[in-house]
Order: sequence, then C-alpha cells, then structure tokens
Amino acid sequence: MSKRKQHHPEFKAKVALEALKGEETVCELASRFGVHPTMIHQWKRALLEGASGVFERGGRKAL
Repeated sequence: MSKRKQHHPEFKAKVALEALKGEETVCELASRFGVHPTMIHQWKRALLEGASGVFERGGRKAL
C-alpha cells in the first residue's frame, strides 16, 4: 500500500508558475516534475485564485 506524497508549498508554486508560463505542456511538466497532470491543474487554479490576496490590505508581508 503506497502513501500519498506530500509536496511542499514551494514545489507546488514552482510547478504552477511553470504551467502559467506556457512554455511547456502540462503533460511535459508532469513528466519533468514527477506529478500527475491533474495536480498541476489544481495547483495552477489555486495559485490564480489566491493571487489577489497578495495585494489585499493587511495581507502577508514578504520576509
């Protein structure tokens, strides 16, 4: 029985940003990063939906 792999937020962001660039297909990125294409679509959607939060007042500050 295999356990689901937990990916770090930094890894998810990196993959999602690569997908947004559009230089490679999602299938190519999935092969390169060793994840399922569906995960890339989910991470990309989450990144786009959460991006406006960066600009909200009182949002997280850069370290």
